[in-house]
Amino acid sequence: MRRPGDGGVMFRRGGHRQHQPKQLSGGVKGMFGRVSIAVIVLVICTLSLLSTKSYNGSVFGSKIDLETLWGTAASGGWRPSSAPRVDWPPPPNESNGYLRVRCNGGLNQQRSAIDLETLWGTAASGGWRPSSAPRVDWPPPPNESNGYLRVRCNGGLNQQRSAICNAVLAARIMDATLVLPELDANSFWHDDSGFQGIYDVEHFIKSLRYDVRIVESIPDIRKNGKTKKIKAHQIRPPRDAPISWYTTVALEKMKEHGAIYLTPFSHRLAEEIDNPEFQRLRCRVNYHALRFKPHIMELSNTIVNKLRAQGHFIAIHLRFEMDMLAFAGCFDIFSPEEQKVLRKYRKENFAEKKLVYNERRAIGKCPLTPEEVGLILHAMGFDNSTRIYLAAGELFGGEQFMKPFRSIFPRLDNHSTVDPSGELAKNTQGLLGSAVDYMVCLLADIFMPTYDGPSNFANNLLGHRLYYGFRTTIRPDRKALAPVFIDREKGRASGFEEAVRLVMLNTNFGGPHKRVSPESFYTNSWPECFCQTSALNPADKCPPENILEILDNQLESEVSSNSDSIPSNMTSETDE
Repeated sequence: MRRPGDGGVMFRRGGHRQHQPKQLSGGVKGMFGRVSIAVIVLVICTLSLLSTKSYNGSVFGSKIDLETLWGTAASGGWRPSSAPRVDWPPPPNESNGYLRVRCNGGLNQQRSAIDLETLWGTAASGGWRPSSAPRVDWPPPPNESNGYLRVRCNGGLNQQRSAICNAVLAARIMDATLVLPELDANSFWHDDSGFQGIYDVEHFIKSLRYDVRIVESIPDIRKNGKTKKIKAHQIRPPRDAPISWYTTVALEKMKEHGAIYLTPFSHRLAEEIDNPEFQRLRCRVNYHALRFKPHIMELSNTIVNKLRAQGHFIAIHLRFEMDMLAFAGCFDIFSPEEQKVLRKYRKENFAEKKLVYNERRAIGKCPLTPEEVGLILHAMGFDNSTRIYLAAGELFGGEQFMKPFRSIFPRLDNHSTVDPSGELAKNTQGLLGSAVDYMVCLLADIFMPTYDGPSNFANNLLGHRLYYGFRTTIRPDRKALAPVFIDREKGRASGFEEAVRLVMLNTNFGGPHKRVSPESFYTNSWPECFCQTSALNPADKCPPENILEILDNQLESEVSSNSDSIPSNMTSETDE
């Protein structure tokens, strides 16, 4: 842009020869400026022309060889290779389970599809079948025991169930006569049904005749012509006590007093025992000897038949209850009043501990909400026609938490709603209600626990369904799912269902798999309580088909009478 007066200078420069030095200097500078612009324009045009020629295939003599383009690009010495480059062991003989999927939809959707038809069946067994019969010489209980063992099983129905298994094993270890276990029903259920009101006593005693002697009560004894009652010496066993404690401390007191009373007896014998025959005894108790009374079995079958009359059904243990929420420390999603109730319950029932909701939620320590359960099932491919049986106590927070779940899966039932007459609701209170829920979940096509951490109900059912023929279970990985749900809550919902499916495909759906801590033996008794007819490992070989005949012969040769006796010259009135 020219300064004011530049035009006049140029005019004078064309009409006059004489100028002032200052004016001449300014004109020269203007000339050079214009020449520079012209040069720049010329360079740009030249480069543009060269670029055009280059596009047409020739610039400075360079050409693109089209014949080369029709072939493959130069490799630079590289070649494809996906073979392992580190130590890569072959798949183990014993896998963690079996996975089968049916892919539908587009290519990307197929990568995470779940075959629902497969889930409605049973998981692949891999040639394994349940077997808890002894596989080595297993002598019958001795004619003369070391004394009587009484136990008081505390907690809920399934915690008591595990304690009964431990009681039978403890009696076997000590060569003791087991007194029918006491169920501490009053403190937990306010129900005094007791062992006789829940389980088939005759079946229990008969099933375990090859393992331990069992009596319903300690009989009176006669000593020196006098009748005397045996008072059991009370002991509080250490938690998860090793076998050595029973063969030393407990046995010594039993021999001294004739009987011992172990109370409380929840988790009082170590779960992991390096003796597969002892573990198989636990399975015989849990899955064979402990059978509910006939009226409970009939009630359960009535519910299952009504549910199955319209097709498959899923049983869900919806553990969204006050005790579990208080235990987990997951308060923040509730109203201030509800949080107050939870904190009070936690203070009264659990050890003091600082728990931060966001931290607990992020690592999967909170029970899944009903809505989250519904979203998982929907992402897996289940639709609103799916029938669902809810095994749960009173859900905390009320209908506001159930409404989203019900909107996804409206066909919901429990042991009360299946029978409109109310007869089932009237007969399923306390231990009875828990027993019926247990049987319905055991017989369901699919079982889904929503919080299987410290839940004895869920853990025992997972183990029972595994033993019952690898029946399908859906076990959400709460830790892996937590960031997926948190992202969704923050508005990042893109790819949500795909992410859920990918997490679920990495879980086990009920097939045989290795037990890894903290998984309980009662949750997974594989491989101790399973066998293979064509086993590579001799320890996994199934026992002979005539195992019961063998055990019967051993029992007959050992037992001369059905009476029980104890040492120290004590004789029961029954013997007299």
